[in-house]
Amino acid sequence: MWLYRSSGCTERHIILFEYQPTRSHTHPKKFLEGFTGLLHADGYPAYHKLIGMTIVGCWVHCRRKFVDALKTIPKAKRDSSVAQEAIQRIGQLFHMEDQWANLPPDEIYELRLEKSKPKAEAFFIWLGTQNVLPQMATGKAIKYALSQREWLMNVYLDGRTELSNNRIENSVRPYALGRRNWLFCNTVNGAIASSIVYSIIETAVANGLKPFEYLEFLLETAPTAASEAIDTLLPWGEAVPKQCRMPIVRSA
Repeated sequence: MWLYRSSGCTERHIILFEYQPTRSHTHPKKFLEGFTGLLHADGYPAYHKLIGMTIVGCWVHCRRKFVDALKTIPKAKRDSSVAQEAIQRIGQLFHMEDQWANLPPDEIYELRLEKSKPKAEAFFIWLGTQNVLPQMATGKAIKYALSQREWLMNVYLDGRTELSNNRIENSVRPYALGRRNWLFCNTVNGAIASSIVYSIIETAVANGLKPFEYLEFLLETAPTAASEAIDTLLPWGEAVPKQCRMPIVRSA
């Protein structure tokens, strides 16, 4: 299941699930044909094969490697470990982002260049000086971070970018949790149907709608709606009744 969504700086949030039989880069290549902007993604190599797009890596995925490595280190040695320091260094970047969260993108961009980017560059220089066996968990985390440096540093190209890919992670979590219950889809048509339903539900939630009420509204209205009126049924459309637009609270 491939998942695409609009960025956090957009007024209208769109989340699209797309079933494909493989994990080949040809699928996002086809879906994103004609797109030439910044693309947030995790470290999956398929995204790095996309032409004409600037991939922005995920610092959370980088940090997670060191968190996993820290678990393999005896508790008495963790505080002085390379993994712990790496986590602290990455944490400083996120701490600054929290402080700037409500600022406009152009101000964030300038602050990043002045305060955050030097720390990120120092982080990679520091990693390159660490003498850790490559087969150890910390060694693997260092190798991963250094291999992702190009894309991780792309966050500093624009103030609208984010340090993490958490928006897409949060959007896909309900599907991942549900899959533990149903285990699999019996047919391709079932997988496609699932992707459509989840696209509608998650887009509704992202735009502050009650998903059940919105689905009910669509099922009652869409079958008889004129083709030129379909746009008004979208989550931000004028035909969506107020009872669907009541804010809902979702646990993090």
